[in-house]
Amino acid sequence: MLSAPTGESAVFADLVRTRRSARDFLPDAIAPELLDAILADANASPSWSNTQPYRLAIASGNIKDKLKAELCERYDIAMKVQRGGWMAKLKLLVSRHGLPDGDFKVNFEYPKALQPARRATGHGLYKLLGIARDDHAARAMQMRKNFEFFNAPTVLFIFVHAGLHEFSVLDAGIYLQSLMLSAHANGLATCAQGALATWGGPVRAAFEVPADYKLICGVSMGYASSDTVNQFNPGRAPAAAQLLPVKR
Repeated sequence: MLSAPTGESAVFADLVRTRRSARDFLPDAIAPELLDAILADANASPSWSNTQPYRLAIASGNIKDKLKAELCERYDIAMKVQRGGWMAKLKLLVSRHGLPDGDFKVNFEYPKALQPARRATGHGLYKLLGIARDDHAARAMQMRKNFEFFNAPTVLFIFVHAGLHEFSVLDAGIYLQSLMLSAHANGLATCAQGALATWGGPVRAAFEVPADYKLICGVSMGYASSDTVNQFNPGRAPAAAQLLPVKR
């Protein structure tokens, strides 16, 4: 039987097992020196041939507020079109304002094998929030909070180099894990959000993004509030469930 971790391994075990995605933040700003320290920690992450094939756009203050307004406007248009039938869809196609313009498709059918975990997570979250399965308005409002950055004072947009294909995405994932664990160690909370890659136009308009870099996701960061939503813990399958059996 394995003994309980001690020393540095115990600290790491606690960090990685207690980190949670926050979905409601306090408005308190992050001190610049604290954010710099977290970015320095994340910068030590390994990457393919040390290429570090990712770039960050960090928004706070007025820039963040402007992006929030623009992304929410696009989300509201999309929801209106969804409820409006074919005429609304035709108008959207003609105007194109509100159509997803991200570099990656974020709205797709999950593989059958992954659906149970996805559905269980969604069911657990909405049950905690008291949102019924058929309450489409409440579900839409909860989804909208993604584009409000869950009230976080800072949001980071992560771009990956297209030339390194899937491996730049892999490296960005490693970087994000380091970033989120460092934030957690420093008393901050985070929420990685694939939804923030739905519309890339507003982000590209606010930052000088090289043409070879593609928006893969965003991360809201700040101090977690005491809201009930931050109690949500979807759990994990046992570690052994991820192991492939040996062929016989």
